[in-house]
Amino acid sequence: MNDMRSDASSTPVFDPDGFLVDPAMWSESLADRVAQDDGLGQLSALQLSLLQALRHEFFKHGTVPSLHHVCHLIGQAPDCMQHLFPGPREAWRLAGLPNPGEEAKTYL
Repeated sequence: MNDMRSDASSTPVFDPDGFLVDPAMWSESLADRVAQDDGLGQLSALQLSLLQALRHEFFKHGTVPSLHHVCHLIGQAPDCMQHLFPGPREAWRLAGLPNPGEEAKTYL
């Protein structure tokens, strides 16, 4: 059993929708690699800051946070998400957060 745990923890696993199964596996370098694989190029410091804030708010409250509030937390305009990422769903995915489910995806 311990062997399986260490094997699973060494490689990030994504669900069929591309969301990280274990958010603890997330790192900025993983986010950058996924962004590059998705054709977004290397993430900027501002994009990484937004991903960190998104993660912080999710783990603090356990729900999808207000995206405008996340922009505010990093000192940006309320619509910063649409300028930094193709969409909120992509930011959520790059932040390594779990699949929010079909209903929540409509809000992302």
